[in-house]
Amino acid sequence: MRLETKYLGLTLPNPVVIASSPLTSSLKHVVEMENAGAGAVILKSIFEEQILDESQFLERFHDYPETIDYLRNYVGNDYIQGYLSLIKQAKASLAIPVIASINCMNESGWVDYARKIEEVGADALELNIFLLPTRPEQTSAEIEKHYLDTISSVTDVVGIPVSVKLPKKFTNVLNIASETYKRKAKGIVMFNRFIEPDIDVDNLKVFDSDRLSSNAELRSTIRSVAMCAPQVSGIDIAVSTGVHTGEDLVKVLLAGAKAAEICTVVYKHGAAVIEEMKMYLASWMNTHGFDAVDQFVGLLSNKSSEDYNEFYQRAQYMKTFQQ
Repeated sequence: MRLETKYLGLTLPNPVVIASSPLTSSLKHVVEMENAGAGAVILKSIFEEQILDESQFLERFHDYPETIDYLRNYVGNDYIQGYLSLIKQAKASLAIPVIASINCMNESGWVDYARKIEEVGADALELNIFLLPTRPEQTSAEIEKHYLDTISSVTDVVGIPVSVKLPKKFTNVLNIASETYKRKAKGIVMFNRFIEPDIDVDNLKVFDSDRLSSNAELRSTIRSVAMCAPQVSGIDIAVSTGVHTGEDLVKVLLAGAKAAEICTVVYKHGAAVIEEMKMYLASWMNTHGFDAVDQFVGLLSNKSSEDYNEFYQRAQYMKTFQQ
């Protein structure tokens, strides 16, 4: 029974990937994830905004411009050097692929960090892009252009595989996936999950909603994967958010994903769930007569049979609610 999968041109021993999170923020943690059976790790994102916030906080206590410039450079260099050191240590310690992750605010940051990450030996790079619309004059076309320009700026300067973690809010994610592929990205991740605000009506306060996902969030993602995988066949898809069980893992693979990024389920139940998911996958494959993962990836995608089209397209809605 072969659980190996190809993702971003990399060979993963299995399709269970640990998502960028505090679970992958240190060498101790990523070694633990490999020992628990993970197929790859995506290191916790480096956030350029966090660097700037920290330097701006320190600037409040200094009145000399030259000191401020020094602080900005020191904080930034210290932060990125720590991240680069983690990549080096992880590469030296792990046999599974080590994928870096970055979130920047401007093109120069994306390019600079991407180059440094490639130099220290990361196997791939995940772009954690998110542009929140906050102005009514900002069009959807402008937002999409920002994403695509960012992708191009990185893929033009690095040779390692690049994937892009997409938000759910695009009007046509199939088009974004296609345009991402045209800009030499090797993969997309469906989808980035952001902590949403909620409102406390008793205390009249705004607060963070649940930080952890549920597998109820998986259904809309399955539709997007199943429709995208056969139509943008050159790009690899990973699913993030909502994969909590071995059954969830099999579902996303059948829809067309090559890998699943997990996080919440490890927080809730510990790293032992990784092996449980792999055992379920192996048992399911044995029951259904599959010897390798690539034999059934995309088997139930939108284009695999016309019988499934109604479930992935609006016809199913009309069928369900017809009088």
